[in-house]
Amino acid sequence: MSTPSPVRMAAVLSTEHRGRLMAQAREVNFPEGSGIFDEGSAAESFWIVRSGTVTLQIPSSGRRPTPVENLGPGELVGWSWLFPPYVWQLSAEAMTPVRAYEFDATSVRMLMDADPAFGSAIGHWVGRVLAIRLHQTRTRLLDLYAPRAAAG
Repeated sequence: MSTPSPVRMAAVLSTEHRGRLMAQAREVNFPEGSGIFDEGSAAESFWIVRSGTVTLQIPSSGRRPTPVENLGPGELVGWSWLFPPYVWQLSAEAMTPVRAYEFDATSVRMLMDADPAFGSAIGHWVGRVLAIRLHQTRTRLLDLYAPRAAAG
């Protein structure tokens, strides 16, 4: 459930594009157990973890949320901010104290629109993260809900 991401920002974005993005960052902290965002709420920000662990979860009525992936330092938290209708598809919780860089989604989308090369780089990065998250979520759900072979 917690494999290192092959698409950390530092490994994917050029120095120039990282610099442009990081110029938009502000440092934030989340105490252990705090919700970062909830499924269905407006996706107005996104984060890059500096330290700590964030768990992505699928909420479930009447039961505890189902964790689908743990994110650590250097990893992107949130992709729904990039795609209309800009609504979170999962929930996220700080499993340990978390220090992160926070980005205003509207400001970053405006920068992406103003500079097509920057926009393309960010879009490809987030798309790669999304593909990995989709695979992780599918794998986790199969682990939880797939029929088990009968013991023979």
